[in-house]
Amino acid sequence: MDFADHVKEIERVGQGSNTGRDAIVVESWRRCLDTYQLDPAQAREAVIVSQTRLREHRQQAEDLVHIARSGLERLYRQVAEQNYVLLLSDRQGVTVEFLGDPSFNNNLRKAGLYLGSEWAEPRAGTCAVGACIATGEALTIHQTDHFDITHTPLSCTAAPIYDTQGTLAAVLDISLLSSPILKASQNMARHLVSSTVRRIELANLMASSRHDLVLRFAGAPEFLDVDPEAAISVDGAGRITGMTHGGARLLAASRGLDWRRPELLIAQPVTDFFEAGLDELASLTRASLPQNRRIAVRDGSTLYAHAIEPQQRTVSVPVARPSRQQPAMSSLGGNVPAVDELRRKVTKLASSRLPILIQGETGTGKEYLARIVHTVSGLSGRFVAVNCAAIPEQLIESELFGHAPGAFTGALAKGRKGLVEEAQGGTLFLDEIGDMPYAAQSRLLRVLAEGEVLPVGGSVPRRVDFRVLSASHRSLVDMVAGGAFREDLYYRLNAAVLTLPPLCEREDLPWLLEQLLEKHGTEGRPLRLSGAARLLLLHYAWPGNIRELDNAIAFAAALCDDGLVEVTDLPDQLSGMSAILGEDSHQADLRAVLLTCKGNVSEAARRLGIDRTTLHRRMRRLGIDRPH
Repeated sequence: MDFADHVKEIERVGQGSNTGRDAIVVESWRRCLDTYQLDPAQAREAVIVSQTRLREHRQQAEDLVHIARSGLERLYRQVAEQNYVLLLSDRQGVTVEFLGDPSFNNNLRKAGLYLGSEWAEPRAGTCAVGACIATGEALTIHQTDHFDITHTPLSCTAAPIYDTQGTLAAVLDISLLSSPILKASQNMARHLVSSTVRRIELANLMASSRHDLVLRFAGAPEFLDVDPEAAISVDGAGRITGMTHGGARLLAASRGLDWRRPELLIAQPVTDFFEAGLDELASLTRASLPQNRRIAVRDGSTLYAHAIEPQQRTVSVPVARPSRQQPAMSSLGGNVPAVDELRRKVTKLASSRLPILIQGETGTGKEYLARIVHTVSGLSGRFVAVNCAAIPEQLIESELFGHAPGAFTGALAKGRKGLVEEAQGGTLFLDEIGDMPYAAQSRLLRVLAEGEVLPVGGSVPRRVDFRVLSASHRSLVDMVAGGAFREDLYYRLNAAVLTLPPLCEREDLPWLLEQLLEKHGTEGRPLRLSGAARLLLLHYAWPGNIRELDNAIAFAAALCDDGLVEVTDLPDQLSGMSAILGEDSHQADLRAVLLTCKGNVSEAARRLGIDRTTLHRRMRRLGIDRPH
């Protein structure tokens, strides 16, 4: 179809004619014409947002991207040989994650199949991401389905990702620069994308519902424990606290409700949707066979369910006023020299009012450490965290310092107190301080030097008293040398420096691993690691640091059977290491125990239930030296 024919068909659809296009395409074309006032005869080149805007969008989507990453990489490996590229877009249609063949970068960028591309319908016209955002449905926009003639070579398939509260969070899309003529050729692509989205939503629900009962559902018992179709979480009062998109559709269908109105589902009694009480639902664990875990739905249908018991919250009732310092200090890490030295520094510095700069790679726990410093300090005010990289440059001053009534277009009529004032009497934590704009750096310096804050558009300064902590994964010394960071502000912030090492350099990695297993397990289903899985976790490089490890354990918790994490339950980038290590399970199990015991053969023998002589004999037979 040439340009003129394509424009004429869109115009006929706008006049009410039926041209044989899918209804979802026709509705999108009409939105483009009537709502967005787009001209089909005017070509629109792909839009790639600025690095500043991209950073803002990626920061806001960071938690979801981390949870989704393993599923995205697995999907890409499945489709890469067919020349697909993978895009993860946020709810505004901006691509925040991209996987594609770098040899096609120029063509992909020109087509908009690239990191930072903007695919919302008002910007790009009819496209898979934009139509998915508008409809909330999985769909394919194939070649001339696209509104804009510049996109008609593409074939794009997308599915929505919903958060646990039923709100659209992102869109997963796989696209081809060129593809077979038939649209039906993309049916398998839609199945793969939808399956990946289902697993991402399940992992997200499991990670956010550790203290709630989680119910996973399937229409057939054979798939209940391996690939559930839907899931919900329920609190101790029997009310729904979260759901996957499949769970939202299931709940809505059971009572004839609209799944697009999650407020009708969240916080409602679970008994409104199932012919079973909370105790009966909670009993549907793996203790019984899948075929025996049947439940009746209010609409008369029958499903099979798998209940995962909640992790019990620890509640203590002290008889004396508790010390906040000891629990906080113990949570810093295991008993190794580097962590002991960090505890010593925090103990000495926390009670002072010295500004502290925390340095470390992304994901090493800089905010977690800042919160511990605040807790130990004994300050009565709030801990106020500000991510300087996530606030748009034009808003950061009003966010930090507040604004006077009517100070600028869109300002609140009554004015607004800034985050600096919110930290009065407490701690202001400036995360990623290296990304603060230069102008805002100047104003922050004045606040720290004078103890006063002047709201944007205001004329009367206000006294403030707070402790400032800051953090950055960048070298502020280098930024000062390059003129990107104020030298005088740098010396105001780094009266003391605490440095967090990357996870791969931490000697207490086994301790951290045990804490996360406990965090993601439940009282009725504690998480355990097979020897091979433990070995992989201990040997992996962890480029994403503690955040990546946390997500990996959350992912494994969602997939594993009976709480035992095997290699196949780990994210793909980890399980792929098993071939590299090249060890059988006996070697892996034994080496993992020795690593956990830091090479102490006596302790390892005790854990294995054998004597030291037997353990030494096994080590020699398997060619294993004592780890140092």
